[in-house]
Amino acid sequence: MTTPLFPGGVAVSDLAVYDWEAADGRCGGSPHLHTASSEGYIVVAGAGAVHTLSADGVAEHPLSPGDVVWFSPGTVHRLVNDGGLRLIVVMQNSGLPEAGDAVLTFPARVLDDREAYEAAATLPVGPGREAAAQARRDLAMQGYLELRDAVAWEGPSALEALHARAARLVQPKVAEWRATWDATVAAEVERTRRQLDELGQGLPGALSAASVVRATPVGGDPAFGMCGRLTTWDWEPDDNDHP
Repeated sequence: MTTPLFPGGVAVSDLAVYDWEAADGRCGGSPHLHTASSEGYIVVAGAGAVHTLSADGVAEHPLSPGDVVWFSPGTVHRLVNDGGLRLIVVMQNSGLPEAGDAVLTFPARVLDDREAYEAAATLPVGPGREAAAQARRDLAMQGYLELRDAVAWEGPSALEALHARAARLVQPKVAEWRATWDATVAAEVERTRRQLDELGQGLPGALSAASVVRATPVGGDPAFGMCGRLTTWDWEPDDNDHP
C-alpha cells in the first residue's frame, strides 16, 4: 500500500520568524518570491506582518493569532516580527519549494550572475550558519528596499525585471520539478479523478485502501530558513504498510 500524500500534496512547516533587526529598523526574514507555488500562513502566536509587492502594489498585511493569509507565485513577501511571531506555513507543490522554488530579492548584479546567486543563497554546513543566514537576509533586503521604492513610484510594472530574472534563474531546475510534480501532485489529482469516476458509478473505488499516516519531526535544532527557524516533518516511505 502506498503512503497517501498530505492532503492536497502540500508541505507543512512550523516557522518561528527571525527577530533580527534589518536595515529599515524592522525585524524579520529574507524577502523572496516563489515562481510556481502558492504559500499560506496560519498565525499561531505573536504579532507582526507580511509585507508584499505584487500586482496590487506595495502592501502590509498585519498578522495576529488566528489570521490566515495566502498569496500566489510572483508575490514578493517579507515577514516582519513585532514580537514572538510564529506561523504554520502551508506550501503548494510539496517537493518544488524544497528543490529551489524560491528566488531571493538580491540586488540585480547578483540575480544576473547564477554562480554569485547560488553562493549568496546557499548556507554553509556546520558552524556559521546563523551568521550566514543573517547576511543572506541583509543582502536580500538591499534589493527589496530598492524594489519596494520602485513599485511605490512606478507601480507593479517595476516587478517585471525581477520576474524575468527569477524565471531565468530557476529554468535549469524545471525538468526536475516537473518530474516531482507529476509523481506527486499530478498523481493525486488523477487519483481523485479516478475515484470520482468510480463513485459516479456507485462503486467504492479506492475506499478499501484507506490508511492513516503519522509524520515524524525532523530531529535536531530547527533549520535556518529564509524567514525564520523551521521545524519540519518527515513522511513515511512509500513502501510502508499501515495497519
